[in-house]
Amino acid sequence: MVSAGLLVLALATVTASEESAADRMFTRLTKMVGHWEGDLVWSGARTGTEKLQADYYLTGNGSSLVENLIMGGVPMMTTVYHLDETDLRMTHYCAAKNQPRLKATKIDEGSQTTTFSFVDMTNGVSHPAHVEAFSVQIVDSDHLHLQFTFAGGTGKKAIEDIALQRVAAKAGPA
Repeated sequence: MVSAGLLVLALATVTASEESAADRMFTRLTKMVGHWEGDLVWSGARTGTEKLQADYYLTGNGSSLVENLIMGGVPMMTTVYHLDETDLRMTHYCAAKNQPRLKATKIDEGSQTTTFSFVDMTNGVSHPAHVEAFSVQIVDSDHLHLQFTFAGGTGKKAIEDIALQRVAAKAGPA
C-alpha cells in the first residue's frame, strides 16, 4: 500500500512539474469568463475613445476561451485563445475582415501579462491592415488590460488600448 501511495505522489509531482507557463496562463485566462465593460483608446495612426463591452466564455469542452468585443451592442471582433501543445495561441477574427493568428512569445507570470506576436493570417491579400501584436494583462480578478497593435494598409501603426472591468452578475430569484 505504501508503494502505491508513493507512486501516485510521484506521478502527481511529475504532472505538476510538466505544466508550462502557457498552461498556467491559459488557466488564468479561463477565469475571465463573464461580462465586462470598459473603454478603448486609440493612439498612433488612429485617435479616439469609445465605450465597449466584452463577453468571455469557454468552448471545446473548456479547451478554448472565446472573447467577443462588442461596440454599440454588436460583436465587432472575436478572439479565440487556446493551447497548441506547449504554446499559447490566439486567432483574432478582426473587423478588418482578416484573421491573424498569433503565438505567445512572452509570458510574465509576475505581472500576469502575456505578449503575442504575429504568425500568419488569412484574407491578408484583400485586407492587409491587421493585428501585428497583442498583449493581455490580468490586473486582478475584476480588471483587464488589452492592447492591440495594428499594422499594414497605411504603413503606420495604430495602438488600441482597452481597459475592462468585470460586471457583477445580477442576482436571480432565490
